[in-house]
Amino acid sequence: MTDTTDRLVRYDVADGLATLTLDSPHNRNAISGRLVEQLRRGLADAADDDAVRAVVLTHTGTTFCAGADLWEASASAGADPAELAAVRTTQMTELLRAIVELPKPVIAQVDGHVRAGGMGLVGACDIAVAGPQSTFALTEARLGLAASIISLTVIPRLTARAAGRYFLTGEKFGPHEAEAIGLVSEAVQDAPVAVRELGTALRKCSPQGLAESKKLTTMRMLADFDRYADELAAQSARLFGSEEAIEGMTAFLQKRAPGWSVDG
Repeated sequence: MTDTTDRLVRYDVADGLATLTLDSPHNRNAISGRLVEQLRRGLADAADDDAVRAVVLTHTGTTFCAGADLWEASASAGADPAELAAVRTTQMTELLRAIVELPKPVIAQVDGHVRAGGMGLVGACDIAVAGPQSTFALTEARLGLAASIISLTVIPRLTARAAGRYFLTGEKFGPHEAEAIGLVSEAVQDAPVAVRELGTALRKCSPQGLAESKKLTTMRMLADFDRYADELAAQSARLFGSEEAIEGMTAFLQKRAPGWSVDG
């Protein structure tokens, strides 16, 4: 990743770890087409680098990832919302699968807010470490949407009761709850220190041993991609083009309650 023009993702290699840093503070590291492209390029570079034993996915600022870039979607004047959703869903599906399929471990280093699609990124990582400033929420239902594609990487990480609650309510929860329900591997006081310790452990493992061991832990998730991705992509496209979702996203951008909300 040598092109620094309009860069949203920084790529650095040190001590056997390739660090991909989401660095798009103007939109809270929201998932845009360019950010997805740069993340996938970084993952490919890490896969091809024999000096890299593992990948760290982290962020600048107080937000790890705010989910889909709704401003990018709203700026596409005259475009069909369902068609735009189909493109975005394809990009997100390919990104999540690239993380899961990468033959090297991927560690999420989080110490900020994680929302919607950002939850999918955390779920796709093999190990996730959350610092004290971390908060998490699946906010799609509050916008008239559903966590369609990201359910492929988030649901396998959660207990059934936690999935039933947080997919439906959109409630915010902290790092210790995230650890208790399985979304993150560990809630810690110092995420960078914890990740460095994990890096030390991973450097003791062989590349082949890591790749083959990772296959054991991801094979069922990848089978769900093969089985359900098309159906979930169709659901996502349908919902993004619906009247309720358009009202929900518009209300969010305008910082008002949507017309279908019920006060109480």
